Amino acid sequence: MVGNVLVKCAHGKNNPEEATVAFIAASTAVTRSAATAVFLTSDAVRLATPDYADDIQADGYKPLKVFFDKFLAKGGKLWVCPACAEARGMTQDDLIDGATIDGVPTMLEFLDDGGITLL
Repeated sequence: MVGNVLVKCAHGKNNPEEATVAFIAASTAVTRSAATAVFLTSDAVRLATPDYADDIQADGYKPLKVFFDKFLAKGGKLWVCPACAEARGMTQDDLIDGATIDGVPTMLEFLDDGGITLL
């Protein structure tokens, strides 16, 4: 087992392949790490809203929702960039269960004991 793993995702429907690859990594890491979190920035913050991820599928890949749901079901943490959420008028009330608006202080604490960052 590895230590904590942080995956950064900056894409949603604007780049389905990049979004899917981030959640492939996260859904794999969550089964092999102490804890795994995905930090959503830019367009990816919309992934933390109800139904947004449901119809995202990059050519040649399984639907993003397959990896997204596996990640959350295995206890993955979904963090939404506070500035990115604010820029889109999003609040905690707009997010799905398991997603929170958390920023750099939370990430640094999460990585404090030698965690790794992917993507």
